[in-house]
Amino acid sequence: MPEPDRHLLSATGGVLHRDGLKGWPDLWMLPGKPPHARAAATPPPPPPPPDQTLAFSDELLLRVLACLPEPHLTGAASLVCKRWTRLSGRLRRRLAVRDWAFVTHRLPHRFPNLAVLDLFPASIAAPAAAPFRASPVLTCGAVSLTLDPSADPPLGACRFLADDVLDRGLAVVAARFPNLRRLSATAAAESGGLMDIAGGCATLQELELHRCTDLALRPVSAFAHLQILRVVAASSPLYGTGEDGGVTDIGLTILAHGCKRLVKLELVGCEGSYDGIAAVGRCCAMLEELTIADHRMDAGWLAALAFCGNLKTLRLQGCGRIDADPGPPEHLGACLTLESLQLHHCQLRDRRALHALFLVCEGAREFLVQNCWGLEDDMFALAGLCRRIKFLSLEGCSLLTTRGVESVVTSWNDLQSLEVVGCNKVKDEEITPALSELFSNLKELKWRPDNKSLLAASLAGIGMGKKGRVFFKRQILPGHQRVKEKMLNYPAGVAA
Repeated sequence: MPEPDRHLLSATGGVLHRDGLKGWPDLWMLPGKPPHARAAATPPPPPPPPDQTLAFSDELLLRVLACLPEPHLTGAASLVCKRWTRLSGRLRRRLAVRDWAFVTHRLPHRFPNLAVLDLFPASIAAPAAAPFRASPVLTCGAVSLTLDPSADPPLGACRFLADDVLDRGLAVVAARFPNLRRLSATAAAESGGLMDIAGGCATLQELELHRCTDLALRPVSAFAHLQILRVVAASSPLYGTGEDGGVTDIGLTILAHGCKRLVKLELVGCEGSYDGIAAVGRCCAMLEELTIADHRMDAGWLAALAFCGNLKTLRLQGCGRIDADPGPPEHLGACLTLESLQLHHCQLRDRRALHALFLVCEGAREFLVQNCWGLEDDMFALAGLCRRIKFLSLEGCSLLTTRGVESVVTSWNDLQSLEVVGCNKVKDEEITPALSELFSNLKELKWRPDNKSLLAASLAGIGMGKKGRVFFKRQILPGHQRVKEKMLNYPAGVAA
């Protein structure tokens, strides 16, 4: 260690001492206060202002927080302090849970007054990491699937929590949330948790069940006041169930006999046939809205819709086929009370099936088609069987032309509203006088068939949307001009 400076010794009276720092035994310090004592001499920060809301009672503060909209109540207001967090949790009515451990421990204390609860994201187990070589994971929303490039197919099954873990969580929900109105959960094989929900949540009106099988639908009959039911059938490639998994005619019959007060029913990925749909129509006399998505039903199920005597809305979503063999037209029947027919993301290439669908729904007053494939002019002409249409909506029908639309809409005498959006083959310049007269008699018209024409209409009058030569003229340099003049003055033979 270097020797101390002599000028420093004379300024301090020639006295140096070691400070009592055990970690720095060779550190020489000047006499006086140690560094920690000098740092402590700095004035402390001023105390925070007192919380004025402490003078409010919990009941008064709850009335104030209840005036906030839902985003502010769940966001900034719950982060003010612990008291506001506790009170805002008492005002929450809907929640989607991501962690199942939170369901069994903290959920009843944090949010005691829930009316809408989504437990499906929490029931999905996190994908297990490979010990040596990690496999890629495909995530879509709350579902994560493991990819195995060497397997066929490369998608692995979605892993869920064990059935006993799901049942314990549902038992906690049934004991602590008696006023629950809507629940989304994963069906277990034993269904003990759903029986607890049916006994504890007497006012439950809407239920959404994922990974359903025929046996998992047995406790549904215990829900006395159930009015809205969404059933997502278990698929072997996605959920890893056996070949006998899924919802068949047996499950549909159990559902029909147990839920006779249903008003809305949605079947996703369900199997079945004529018998299952007919049982639903006969037993659920109050059914008004039926949604069938991505079905795997056998041929002939379409004729069973005639048993739905009170059906008002029929919605088909993501169906690769409507009906493989609908049967003779004279055996189909019709839904006399049907008001709305909606087709979303469906394959409409089977002329026979589409003809049978329009025969069953010939009394419909609303017809909606959104992003369906295969709807050409001759296929859309079958919609003329529905003579009572008052509202027509066509969106994303890329094969439909102006002539095809005109041939159908001009035959409907009761048409009042028309929407044509994103149909690129429907052109404004192809509108005939008959179609223009029809437009003038409509109560509501939304005509945006071609995106290019919509862009041109929105840019009209502002000088944009023209060709590039108006804005970007080519600048010819003097040297280039001389070369161009010489090339023009050359004889024809030389130029050749």
